[in-house]
Amino acid sequence: MHTMHALVEQAKTNTPPTLVVACAADEHVLTAVHKAAELSIVTPILIGDKEAIQSLLQSMDITNHYDIIDEGDDKAACEKAVRLVHDHPHYVLMKGLVATSTILRAALDKEFGLRTRNRISHVSLIEVPDYPKLLMMSDGAMNIAPTLDEKRQIIENAVGIAHAIGLEQPHVGIIGAVEKVNPQMNATLDAEKLVQMNQEGTIKNCIVGGPFAIDNAVNKEAALHKGITDPIAGEVDILIMPRIEAGNVFYKTLMFLGKAKSASVIAGATHPIVLTSRADSAESKLYSIALAALVVTH
Repeated sequence: MHTMHALVEQAKTNTPPTLVVACAADEHVLTAVHKAAELSIVTPILIGDKEAIQSLLQSMDITNHYDIIDEGDDKAACEKAVRLVHDHPHYVLMKGLVATSTILRAALDKEFGLRTRNRISHVSLIEVPDYPKLLMMSDGAMNIAPTLDEKRQIIENAVGIAHAIGLEQPHVGIIGAVEKVNPQMNATLDAEKLVQMNQEGTIKNCIVGGPFAIDNAVNKEAALHKGITDPIAGEVDILIMPRIEAGNVFYKTLMFLGKAKSASVIAGATHPIVLTSRADSAESKLYSIALAALVVTH
């Protein structure tokens, strides 16, 4: 799989899971959800202010009769959405026009939420013009300064997403500013330990390498020029960032200056969660829905 188009085409081949949208009265969200439904990627259930949702659909000339659950309170709408997803193994949760903290509070509720043993993490799948394959990156949105064990969980979450799109043994690169272990740079020390955990079988179903700087993680020529002997140097599939600032800057630079396309999901919960930014386009939201649909049906 090398493009977002291929991602969408793959998602169209599966039986459509149900997409539950919390606080669905948002034009970009409804545009993406409607397109995904038209492509038979998902079957939507819209939760929120029914009158506002219907008014938006009408203004957008969308005549489909979607299942709408009327709930004008944001907190209650998120709780209803999470409860619905919790009770059905092939449902996907999506954030609409609501604060991220509100939907995550519901999603992580100990009684009816979607918790697992792992921390949740943000995983992005990115198509960069002229780059020969899709890249995955984590975490640029959820975990601020992950510890070594939290990085292990971030890796495991990302590997699960990679498996869902057909990467059986993904190459996981631990990213830092340099490609050598430096006692003064915690990211490189963590990389060394994560590689060891992979070799010992603690981290499974992938190949972990690093530390890498970005250039020698994604460019074989750069890796060879620097004499890096790590077997996955230049051929990394999943980039694990040292902390949220690095991941966030990397992602937004590619999107706003590099003309990249992306799909993102929250992983590590019992069900994938589509939690996109208001700045993300309807197209990006569609790709994220397609990715979540592949994950939940994998």
